Amino acid sequence: MDKIDDIVTILKRENKKYIVPIVTIVSMTKSPFMVLISCLLSLRTKDKTTSTASQRLFKLANTPEEMVRLTKREIEKTIYPVGFYRIKAGNILSICHDLIKKYDSKVPDTIDELLKFKGVGRKTANLVVTLGYKKPGICVDTHVHRIINRWGYVKTKTPEETEFALREKLPSKYWLIINDLLVTYGQNLCKPISPHCSICQINKFCKRVGVDRSR
Repeated sequence: MDKIDDIVTILKRENKKYIVPIVTIVSMTKSPFMVLISCLLSLRTKDKTTSTASQRLFKLANTPEEMVRLTKREIEKTIYPVGFYRIKAGNILSICHDLIKKYDSKVPDTIDELLKFKGVGRKTANLVVTLGYKKPGICVDTHVHRIINRWGYVKTKTPEETEFALREKLPSKYWLIINDLLVTYGQNLCKPISPHCSICQINKFCKRVGVDRSR
């Protein structure tokens, strides 16, 4: 499959029908710090839950200094019912203390530095770099990993392998947008189980790797 330009054009057109991921919405108007916190809340959590939890938390605190004035229990109650809310509350406080002590309250703009924070993996680090700072990076979550392998564009076993495979193969002009495009498409049409292949405009480019049942 070498029609990536055509595919991206189709994705941009088709995704106009759907709601974009909450972290992207946050990045349009908020600081890199708020992008980071929203990313942490979004892990293993549905977008609607992430959205409301982020809004509640940011009403209480939207800087590291304001956040550390809250107790872990206050943060837990505010972000509930996001997945692993107790762990995330602890990670948020840990990150905020580190930001204040080591980074003058400024969120780092490199993946290597972001990976030093408790609870931050490559997906979150790439999202902060790309959405928070508009710097090159490729965020690969389960949607990106699944869809890009389903197409047959890469053949990888983990999201991390997919990230590095895309760094080698995907044109750099698409690095900043590929996550948004595929997360939106994956949430609405190219689903994990029984994707809507019959109405998918990318069907002709897709090898349908691993698709046993579709609609």
